[in-house]
Amino acid sequence: MTTALFSVAGAVAVLASVLVVTSRRIVHAALWLVVALGAVAGCFGALHAEFVALVQILVYVGAIVVLVLFALMLTKAPMNPLPGLTTGRSPFAAVVAAVLALILGAGVVLAFGNEKVKPVTHGSATDVGTEIFKVWVLPFEVLSVLLLAALIGAIALSQRKLSERSDKLSSSEKED
Repeated sequence: MTTALFSVAGAVAVLASVLVVTSRRIVHAALWLVVALGAVAGCFGALHAEFVALVQILVYVGAIVVLVLFALMLTKAPMNPLPGLTTGRSPFAAVVAAVLALILGAGVVLAFGNEKVKPVTHGSATDVGTEIFKVWVLPFEVLSVLLLAALIGAIALSQRKLSERSDKLSSSEKED
């Protein structure tokens, strides 16, 4: 059963990822990306790694794709197909992608052979939480402080640039 669910989710992920690349409208490509990332989460769910599947959904589907969609809508990106952007290299790119897929597929078959897909035994949310907060608590806290420092630095830099812009604007207004 695990192998069948994994195979179906993998096939959906591959099909959706092809549709991401071949969609002529950028919003449709972003929506197909949601399907592809959701199918990857389904692969993790089929392997009983529910924590990784939930993180996949929350971080990638819930945050990254929404960020991409907001960026598209706020920048007023063209929603209609733009035929002038396509080039004559599409057949070459398809051949390179097919060769790469064959090489990767052959590598997987040679590495694993006819082994069945086995569920993960140590991937539950309880196991991951226990591991993080017992064994890895110090690196986890150091990483959180580092990310907080990066956030504060980004805010400080953006404030400095805003004040420099307002100074330039006010000086140019005084000259007029």
